[in-house]
Amino acid sequence: MKQVTLIAIPGALGSALTIALEMLSAANDIARAGKDQSKVIELNIVSASPELKVELYGGLKIECAKSIQDISHSELIFLPGVWGNPLKSLRNNEQLSTWLVNAHENGSIICSSVTGSYFLAEAGLLNDRVATTHWRFFDHFEKQYPKVKLQRKRFITSDKGLYCTGSINAIRDLILHLIEQLFGEPIRNEVSRHFSHELKRSFESMLLNEDQRSSHHDEEIIKIQDWIQLNFQSKLQISKIAQRFGLSVRSLNRRFKLATNATPLDYLQDVRIGHAMELLKQSNLNVSEVAHLVGYQDASYFSDLFKKHNSVTPHEYRNVVRTKLFLAETNQQLVR
Repeated sequence: MKQVTLIAIPGALGSALTIALEMLSAANDIARAGKDQSKVIELNIVSASPELKVELYGGLKIECAKSIQDISHSELIFLPGVWGNPLKSLRNNEQLSTWLVNAHENGSIICSSVTGSYFLAEAGLLNDRVATTHWRFFDHFEKQYPKVKLQRKRFITSDKGLYCTGSINAIRDLILHLIEQLFGEPIRNEVSRHFSHELKRSFESMLLNEDQRSSHHDEEIIKIQDWIQLNFQSKLQISKIAQRFGLSVRSLNRRFKLATNATPLDYLQDVRIGHAMELLKQSNLNVSEVAHLVGYQDASYFSDLFKKHNSVTPHEYRNVVRTKLFLAETNQQLVR
């Protein structure tokens, strides 16, 4: 049975632990209901110190059955962020650094939420690797750990089994990705329906690659991206784009892929689908009209592409987001 460990640290944000606990527990229950015991995992909330009673931020008190010293191996480890300046927590939990290094050397995947990345950086695990943290600590983190490749524009980073998230909301997306790795896509989709308010594209395309597309340093490719953003509604051909910017098609594809981890065609499709999602959410245009406005003459082709990106049809997506908007607006009226 695979082991998943959630580390309780005094002053930690309770949501950074409970979101992971609830979503992974739900995945476990779905696996059991499907009589697939091979996928069931063992979940442990453990103390970062020998003291098993831990008070989280806000006064929430939990009592752990184990400490980190009782965990010999864990496939997956979650590190929560703490409220306020994390340096105090680092000083009070110095034993955690050695344990994290050993765990990672033994093959554990480690996920940190918001300022939990400080514990990974303090252990030296993030040296020469990409990472992110809560935006309020960007400058402090960069000064404290100059060897870390801080990504200010990305809410989730991944580098050799080390994940960092820059917001509490991003934790859900990361956990869905990890649930898919542990339990498979059907269970991931079921958990998503219970815990996500909006259907989204996959973790890889929406959070890793897309953010990378806006944070590279190839100025020529940035110009091409800006031009595509302004002209996505037109009938665009990659050969014409390459010619416009004085590049061969091969050179354009190579440089675009290197800079953004996507082809120019992938990027164009993402831009169009992104605008289509907004139109479906905010307007009463039918699917054919939306397709035409974002650059597709064939509504069937657009619908197939939309489903490939979002796992739902345009009609299904509209129903989901419209329901959410209606509920939000109703709640706003109730509190006026």
